[in-house]
Amino acid sequence: MTKPDVKPEEEHKGWRHWFHRNPALNLAYRIGVGVIGGLVLIAGIIMIPYPGPGWLVVFAGLAILATEFEWAGRVLKFAKRYYDRWVEWLKRQPSWVRGLVMAGVCAIVLVTCYFLNVFALVGGWFGLEWSWLQSPIFGSR
Repeated sequence: MTKPDVKPEEEHKGWRHWFHRNPALNLAYRIGVGVIGGLVLIAGIIMIPYPGPGWLVVFAGLAILATEFEWAGRVLKFAKRYYDRWVEWLKRQPSWVRGLVMAGVCAIVLVTCYFLNVFALVGGWFGLEWSWLQSPIFGSR
């Protein structure tokens, strides 16, 4: 049964139709989706080389953006396709290639921890005040 004030073809659109009726509200909604989706996407890109859900967060950010922006849907399909290809390629490689990839990821994590002064912080907990543990960026000299 349809509601009398809503056209039958518009009834299935749900709450999103409410924003489309008012251009200012629609623009504000699209800006909000863009900001939130963009922040999630940027956070995911930063998290990619680290253990955890980096790619999942990238895909979530793109999915948020794709609710309002057609280009994000195309990028999401593209990224999923190439991510799946990368995973399949990596599975077919010998263990030494997978080990090199893992070593590269570990190197990225260690370098980031060094620059963020994590080693000096943890060393301080154990009374190790070695100068080479200090980050050149965030270390206290």
